[in-house]
Amino acid sequence: MAGAARIMVNVDELNRKAGEEIARLTGAEAGFVCSGAAGGLVLQAAACIAGQDPVKMRQLPDTTGMKNEIIIQNMHRFPYEQAYRAGGAKLVEIGDSRYSHPWELEGAIGENTAAVAFLCAPLTNRRAIPLAQVCEIAHSHGVPVVVDAASMLPPRKNIKKFLAEGADMVAFSGGKGIRGPQGTGILCGRADLIEAAAAHANPAQFLGRPMKVAKEEIVGLVTALSMFLEEDEEAEMRAYRTQAERVVDALSEVPGLKITLEHDEHDYLIPHALLHFGPDWHGPSRNEIAKALEQGEQAIYLHQLGQPDELAVDPLNLTEEETAIVIRRLREELTR
Repeated sequence: MAGAARIMVNVDELNRKAGEEIARLTGAEAGFVCSGAAGGLVLQAAACIAGQDPVKMRQLPDTTGMKNEIIIQNMHRFPYEQAYRAGGAKLVEIGDSRYSHPWELEGAIGENTAAVAFLCAPLTNRRAIPLAQVCEIAHSHGVPVVVDAASMLPPRKNIKKFLAEGADMVAFSGGKGIRGPQGTGILCGRADLIEAAAAHANPAQFLGRPMKVAKEEIVGLVTALSMFLEEDEEAEMRAYRTQAERVVDALSEVPGLKITLEHDEHDYLIPHALLHFGPDWHGPSRNEIAKALEQGEQAIYLHQLGQPDELAVDPLNLTEEETAIVIRRLREELTR
């Protein structure tokens, strides 16, 4: 990145070359470096609604006269969906918090449908219509499927999984597991849609211009992605498991507390230590413990996306020394 900062480049050409490398690494037809996965969602919406029509592109986010509906399952509603609306989309919800049915998706697709959105994320309801089936239904109507998979790396197999299941565009975070520049993201997928997304973005003067990705970040992201895919995932997971096991072993004797090690392909993509505050727990509440850790001399933020009575220690961003601090502070708060 430091080297890239010292030279002048044609940004269009850099974007093109970076996209070619992303396509090679992901197995997609095309790729693009966007401003985080959320920036990628804005570009997904813009590409599906306006394509590369300059009149429509200039009109966004006003979508009067355009196909502007993006269908989303109730179980996939999430704060970042605002990014789709920022791209001009009107969200059409199907299903409820328990189930979605294929016939509901069939019935929702109409003349104003621009795309179907699909959220791939830990701790989402598995009763949603599966991605492959969503793609089959949408494609039978000529409608593309766009995926938010921001936090789904590692495992590395996911870099190709969602495209293999039929997705037309997938957005990943460039930070998180890839550990690239935190302001970057990856868009990969169908060539015409990626080209349309890129047409809305910097250096063009359209909707995506404010979400600029610097040349240093583009180079950094492509380099980080290449390094990430070459790393030994089994060794990485062993290291995370060792960290999580340290937490489990250190706190397993706390009276009333249930603590487990969790690692699966759906909710805990790397090993986590999961604290359960069930009926046998008579100490401070989960929220009290979390707040005390956050307000300590060294602020500690634990994973709170699971059940209301759970806290998780995610080792992704912890050094061995920091894990020891987390254990010490947890023990203090759990036993006070």
